[in-house]
Amino acid sequence: MSHPLFERHRATLDAALVAIRERGYWSAYPEMPSPRAYGETAAADGQAAFEAHLNTAFELDQPGTVGRVGRERSPFGFDLGITYPRADVDVLLPAMQAAMPAWRRLGAEGRAGVCLEILARLNRKSFEIAHAVQHTTGQAFMMAFQAGAPHAQERGLEAVAYAYRAMTEQVPSALWEKPQGKQDPLRMEKTYTVMPRGVGLVIGCCTFPTWNGYPGLFASLVTGNAVLLKPHAGAVLPMAITARVCREVLAEQGLDPNLVALAVNEPGSPLASTLALRPEVRIIDFTGSTANGDWLERNATQAVVYTEKAGVNSVVIDSTNDFKGLVRNLAFSLALYSGQMCTAPQNLYIPRDGIDTEDGHKRFDEVAQALAAGVDKLLGDTARAVEVLGAIQNEGVVRRLESAAELGRVVLASRAIEHPQFPAATVRTPVLLALDAARDEAVFTHEHFGPIAFCIATDGTAQSIELCKRVIQQHGAITAAVYAADAAVIEAMREAMLDAGVALSENLTGGVFVNQSAAYSDFHATGANPAANAALTDSAFVANRFRVVQSRRHV
Repeated sequence: MSHPLFERHRATLDAALVAIRERGYWSAYPEMPSPRAYGETAAADGQAAFEAHLNTAFELDQPGTVGRVGRERSPFGFDLGITYPRADVDVLLPAMQAAMPAWRRLGAEGRAGVCLEILARLNRKSFEIAHAVQHTTGQAFMMAFQAGAPHAQERGLEAVAYAYRAMTEQVPSALWEKPQGKQDPLRMEKTYTVMPRGVGLVIGCCTFPTWNGYPGLFASLVTGNAVLLKPHAGAVLPMAITARVCREVLAEQGLDPNLVALAVNEPGSPLASTLALRPEVRIIDFTGSTANGDWLERNATQAVVYTEKAGVNSVVIDSTNDFKGLVRNLAFSLALYSGQMCTAPQNLYIPRDGIDTEDGHKRFDEVAQALAAGVDKLLGDTARAVEVLGAIQNEGVVRRLESAAELGRVVLASRAIEHPQFPAATVRTPVLLALDAARDEAVFTHEHFGPIAFCIATDGTAQSIELCKRVIQQHGAITAAVYAADAAVIEAMREAMLDAGVALSENLTGGVFVNQSAAYSDFHATGANPAANAALTDSAFVANRFRVVQSRRHV
């Protein structure tokens, strides 16, 4: 008999399984914060729930709690004042291991049902989570709602669907008969059991804690593993809410809630690296810097490690039949969340002799100035600007931005904007710099995280494509884009980006942007270049989180 929660959510899972196979548009969770989707009082209730967390002790009732920790500050200019349980991992990790046998015995359907119920509960808390994401990451509210709540939940569901498919491709038992001529056949009964690896560790980032965290959380959990959430010290609340919902659903089902736990550290303490080397930790999901990701890959040898690191996202501009659309699209991509997205474009390769457009030939400086004007126009109205830009998440981004003018010729200077609702917020517009491919390679061949972008003059489109490919192969990228009216140029860029192992967007001039990724259809990263060793989400992301162990007997 199927698990009741599996039956309750079977239609959602079935639709997700179709979506990951057909790759068309499908959504389980409404992306608009509409009263029709979430209820008339959902917005007010979510804000009140968020405000109730402020200046309080967030309780989780985990084993091994020794004191409190927490120093989050909203990028919009105020301290959250929330403290969280400080974990004694020598107590917590064995408790998590002890919770796993019953979870494994629940089977693929039971685990999928529980995970789908968790996702449904999280969806009902979307407004609360959105405020938590906004005031830990600096995302504007609409982005925090969409990316931090329903879109993150979609990525979690996507991971459940891939993992469920992988687990159920193997039959649970089989009767094996080998003919023996005149003798009776050899007959054996064989049982195949999906076995988890151990404790999964999710090391969160400070900009997209749920969107980047949910795939690893749900991929590990549904495959039978316990999961320890280690959020960034500056973005704890979204994952603390997530941990509480997970634990509540597990407890309601008579399961040990210690299958999901939270580990919080003070800023600068080495908790992540300490946890990563624990023998109990057998799976690690990481989003963050290249240095930390490389360290995990080299040193956490007892675990399967999935990393998303820094990259140099690039755009090759050859020509266009819609120059205004090109400018509008790229201006929005450069400004969205102040460039604090792992998918934001940084390097814009433009022939120094200029490009052909529907309005005639435009010189390099004309293209660069048009992009600068496009950003200025987009951000000309303060009320609109702050909803696009959000706030700067941390001082490191501010420092990079303030010193960026030293890197090249300034085409568009960054400016401060006062947020009309949060006067203490740190809001900055992008800086756009002109560089030369022959002279400035040391500048543009690494990531400058934040609202910093380069118009790079090349000898022509052939050099632009070659340089784009080489930089990505050496330093990685999550996204690449091309603008070209010539089909031969598009084909050359496609082949180059296949070799570079990066997803390519072609001639985006409408309502889709290079830094956006759609669940069930777009693979986020590829695992084929240095920016990430895995994709969110594909079969490879889930299949190695469990092993199949068999037993056999004579019949």
